[in-house]
Amino acid sequence: MTGLALRDIKLSHFRSHKATHLELSGRPVAIHGANGAGKTSLLEAISLLSPGRGLRRATTQEMTRKTEAIGWKISAVIATPNDLHEVETWSEAGAPRQVRIDGKAAPQIALGKIARVLWLVPAMDRLWIEGAEGRRRFLDRMTLSFLPSHAESVLAYEKSMRERNRLLKDQIRDPAWYGALENQMAISGAQISSNRATVLAHIEAAQHAAQTHFPTADLELIQPDGSPLGPQSEAALRDAFSRARSRDIAAGRTLVGPHRADLAAHYRDKNISARDCSTGEQKALLISLVLANCRALASDLGAPPVLLLDEVAAHLDANRRAALYDEICTVGAQAFMTGTGPELFAEIESRSDVYEVQDIDGTSKVVAAT
Repeated sequence: MTGLALRDIKLSHFRSHKATHLELSGRPVAIHGANGAGKTSLLEAISLLSPGRGLRRATTQEMTRKTEAIGWKISAVIATPNDLHEVETWSEAGAPRQVRIDGKAAPQIALGKIARVLWLVPAMDRLWIEGAEGRRRFLDRMTLSFLPSHAESVLAYEKSMRERNRLLKDQIRDPAWYGALENQMAISGAQISSNRATVLAHIEAAQHAAQTHFPTADLELIQPDGSPLGPQSEAALRDAFSRARSRDIAAGRTLVGPHRADLAAHYRDKNISARDCSTGEQKALLISLVLANCRALASDLGAPPVLLLDEVAAHLDANRRAALYDEICTVGAQAFMTGTGPELFAEIESRSDVYEVQDIDGTSKVVAAT
């Protein structure tokens, strides 16, 4: 048994899917159907096999099938290079989602040690020209695919920052109140920055070493004003938090730290910033980064992540589509790809599992293509 792949997945009362069950071969998966049939919801369910709120960042209540409104459940069998795991995640009537791995209750963070999942969805097409928050999430998702413990550092940092922000809003000026919180933020913040820098180096190396039909990007962590990110060691962050207290009190929130970092990309061949590229070039750069992530993981950890590519084929011409499919197959990734028609997957049809999603009176039905 090699690689990472879903072998079986069941959706119960999840969005428009009342009862969906797919048995998979481990090959790429092409999913076609009309807009609104439930294709993206299927990908969203798979994204919940990793930590976090999924590719739509929806609440558990929003994911519930409205007709019955009893909650939802996703069950999967995941093959890793060395084992098989049974994973379940569910929410009852809008309650926080729960996780069970191999029959035992587990925190969401534990999912990251089993399933490495990356996604590219149409909402990300404006990643390079909108706010930094989306780029940080994109970077942290890549980082989690290499370093699942990154989630623990992020949670620890955010917890301490929330407590520090309460002091700031209350106009507390006594330095004794801040010391322990800023020390914890410095420890976890330095780890976050180190993790991000390590993974960016892996991604850049994988991009530039590959023969690919997609553009490559030089990547850099920057400050909100666009200048290079300064030192992010524990000592440097501890000093930065201390010096920024007066300004942070005036703002009522923490204005320095890794939660303010931004990801900049530079289209190497044209020597221009990603934000100044055409829409098609920006999309191609995103695809290039996802493919580089796959190659780097396959090389470093022995298995590429599961890929969720929503409507990606519609933005590519036939040659680029064929190149994308060839790279997916070469790296050995199980990519779940959606599109409105089967013609979008002609170049990979013989190398994939193909399904059609139909809308039957408001309920999604998934059928294997014949």
